[in-house]
Amino acid sequence: MEIRIELPRVKLGVVEADELRVVSVNVELAKLMDEISKKKRNEFTIESLAEAPAIRAVRAMFHEWGMDPSKYRPSSEALLRRVVQGKGLYRVSNAVDICNLGSIETGWPYGCYDRARIGDPITLRHGTTDEVYEGIGKKMWHLDGRPVLADRDGPFGSPISDSMRSMITEAAEQILVVIYAPAAASDSAVDQAMTHLRIRLEQFAGVTSVRAKIQRNEIYRT
Repeated sequence: MEIRIELPRVKLGVVEADELRVVSVNVELAKLMDEISKKKRNEFTIESLAEAPAIRAVRAMFHEWGMDPSKYRPSSEALLRRVVQGKGLYRVSNAVDICNLGSIETGWPYGCYDRARIGDPITLRHGTTDEVYEGIGKKMWHLDGRPVLADRDGPFGSPISDSMRSMITEAAEQILVVIYAPAAASDSAVDQAMTHLRIRLEQFAGVTSVRAKIQRNEIYRT
C-alpha cells in the first residue's frame, strides 16, 4: 500500500497484516510491557527525556510541520512521559499494546489502524480548516494545520491522537501500522522497528501475510 507524503522531514514505516486476532489481554505480552517500561523508567527522568535524541528528532519534525510539540505532544513522547512517571503503559488490546510498546522503544509515534475501515488513496498531509474527527476517548479534534493521515473519506489518524473511525476493536481482522519516523533516522533503524513489530504481531496477535516497507517523500530528501 502506498501513502502519499506531503509533509517534510518524515519517512514512514508501513506494516500491513491479515488474520489479526484481537484480545483484551495477552499475559506474555503484558509481562514484556512491564519489563520494557521498567527499563525506560531506569533510563530516563522527565527532565532527561526531553534531551533524548529520538524525542528531539520528533520534536524537530513537528516544528517543521508548524506544530508546537509542547502544546500538541507527539503520541510517543506522551507515552514515554507516562511510563517514566511510573504510570505504566495503557492496557488496551494486544494489537494496540504492541504498537505502544514499539513506540516507547523507538521514541517515534505509531498509528495502529483497522485496515478494513480505511479506503485508498491515503495521504499524510496537513488538515484543513473544516476538518474534524472524533478522537479515541471521544474528544473532538479540530485538524486545521495538524498532521493527519487521510483517505477518500477524510482524516482518520495522526501522530498526536487517532480517530474512533479507524481504531482497532475486537472485530478487526486486518491491521495497518504506520511508524512516523524522522527523515534523518536510518533505514536500518526503521527496518528493525518494523521487524520487531512483525514478530510481536505474529507471536501475540496471530497475524499472517505481513507486508512492510519504508515510504518517503521524494521531494523532501532530508
